[in-house]
Amino acid sequence: MAIFNSIVSWFMKKRIHQVELFLKYPLEVQEEWRKKLLLRAKDTEWGKRYDFASMQSADDFRQRVPIHDYDSLKPEIDRLRKGEQNILWPSEIKLFAKSSGTTSDKSKFIPVSSEAIEECHYNGGKDLLCFYCHNFPETNIFSGKVLALGGSHQQGEANSYSGDISALLIQHLPLWMQLIRTPDLSITLLEKWEEKIDKMARLTINENVTSISGVPTWTIVLANRVLEITGKKNLLEVWPNLELFTHGAVSFVPYREHFKQLIPSAKMNYVETYNASEGFFGIQDRSDGDDMLLMLDYGVYYEFLPPSKVGDPHAKTILLSEVQLNTDYALIITTNAGLWRYMIGDTIRFTNVSPFRFKISGRTKHFINAFGEEVIIDNAEQALKIACEKTASLVTDYTVAPIFFAGKENAAHEWLIEFEKEPLSIEYFCEVLDNALKSVNSDYEAKRYKDMALRKPVIHLLQKNTFYEWMRSRGKLGGQNKVPRLFNDRLYVDDIHHFIKTGSSAIIA
Repeated sequence: MAIFNSIVSWFMKKRIHQVELFLKYPLEVQEEWRKKLLLRAKDTEWGKRYDFASMQSADDFRQRVPIHDYDSLKPEIDRLRKGEQNILWPSEIKLFAKSSGTTSDKSKFIPVSSEAIEECHYNGGKDLLCFYCHNFPETNIFSGKVLALGGSHQQGEANSYSGDISALLIQHLPLWMQLIRTPDLSITLLEKWEEKIDKMARLTINENVTSISGVPTWTIVLANRVLEITGKKNLLEVWPNLELFTHGAVSFVPYREHFKQLIPSAKMNYVETYNASEGFFGIQDRSDGDDMLLMLDYGVYYEFLPPSKVGDPHAKTILLSEVQLNTDYALIITTNAGLWRYMIGDTIRFTNVSPFRFKISGRTKHFINAFGEEVIIDNAEQALKIACEKTASLVTDYTVAPIFFAGKENAAHEWLIEFEKEPLSIEYFCEVLDNALKSVNSDYEAKRYKDMALRKPVIHLLQKNTFYEWMRSRGKLGGQNKVPRLFNDRLYVDDIHHFIKTGSSAIIA
C-alpha cells in the first residue's frame, strides 16, 4: 500500500497546474463555461424557448432567462422523472438527488447528469485530495481506507433513481476509488440507518481507516457506535492512522470540540467542502484558512444576488467580476445538469477576490440546518398549525434552535413557545408536532429515525408576554422587529433563558 500511496499522491498533485489556470484567469474561465453550457443546450426545449443560440453576452443571458427556484422548475423536473428527455439538458437524465423540500413539497428532486457527475462532483473529490496532498506532502492517506458515510437511493419511474447525492455518487465511483473505500456498497447504501450504522461500525473496526468523509451528524452517531462496540475511549484507539475528516452540509463550528474529543490528536486534519445536490462548488484549499476556494471550472456558471432582491425573478444579478468582500449574496447557478439561473437557497460571503474565496453565510430563508435536517420556517408553521388543531391550543409566539450533541446524548430541537391557549398535554402536543415535521420534511424525518441523530423536540412553555418583554429589553419593539423563529445556533434561545433568569438581555441591540 505504500507504493500505491506514493503513486496516487503524485497523480493528485499534478492537478495543481490545472487549478492554477482558473486561479490566474477566473473571469475568462467562467465566461468560457457560460458559452459552453449555452452551446450544449441550444437544441433542448429550454434552449429553443430562450434562444440560447443567439445569446452573445452575459447581459443577454441575464436579461432573457429569469431566475428560477425549485418550484418554478418542478413541472419540467416532474416530466424528466417520468422519462421525457432533452428538456433542460441534452444528455439523458436518469438520476435525481433528493433533498429537503420547499413550501409546496416534502422533497426536492434535483436532476443529475453524467456531465455533472464527471465534470463537477468527481472533479471536486479529486481536487480535494489534490489540495490535501499538496498541503500535506508526507500524507499516508492512500495507505489505508476511506470510510464514506453515504445515504441511499431508490428506483423510480422510467428506470430513474433518486436518493441522497452521496449515494448516487458512491454508486458510480471509478474502480480505483471503490478499491480504497469501505465498507462495500451493499452496506454503504442500506436504507435503514440503524442497521447501516451498526454494520458499518462492526465491519470497519478491523480496517485501516485513514480518512472519514461524511456529514458531522451521522459521523458522530457512527463514532459512538464504534466506541460502544470496541469499548475504546476514542477513535484513534480503533484507527491509529486516521488523519483526515472531510465534511460539509452543515456548519462544523458546533462540532469541532466534540471531534477533538473523539479524535484527540493535533495531527488530525479537517477539510470543509461545499458539495450540494446541485453541484460541487467549493473546497477548503488551505490548511491555515477556514474559507473555501470557489471552483470555477466544474461546468458551473455563477451569479450573485443581493438578499434584498430575492424573490424577483428579473432582478439584476452581480457577476463574479463585480462581487464585493464581506457582503452577503444569494448564490445563483447555471449547471451542466440543466439548472438555468437557479437560486440554490444559500448565501455566501467573499473573503478574498484574488483568488475567489468565500464562506457560506446562511440561507435565503429562516432555517435550522445544524444536523442536515434543513427545516425551513414554512415547515415549522405547518407543523405548529397541525399540532394546534389536534390539541385545541393556540400559539402566540415561538422560537426554535438546535441542541447540539453532548457526549453520547443525541441532538434535538428546542422550542420555546408562548401559548394563548395551552394544550391539555404538552407531551401529546410534542408528539403531534414531531410527527407533523416528519410529514412535511423528509430530511428531518431521516434524522429522527429511531432517535439516532435527533431525539424528539424539547419544548419549554414560556409565560405570557415573555417574548414581548425580551424584545423590549433589547430595544426591538416595533413593526419592523420580529421574534426570530428558526435560528441555526443558540444565540437567541440562550439569551431568552438568560432573560428569564435575570430580567435582562445579554445581546446588544
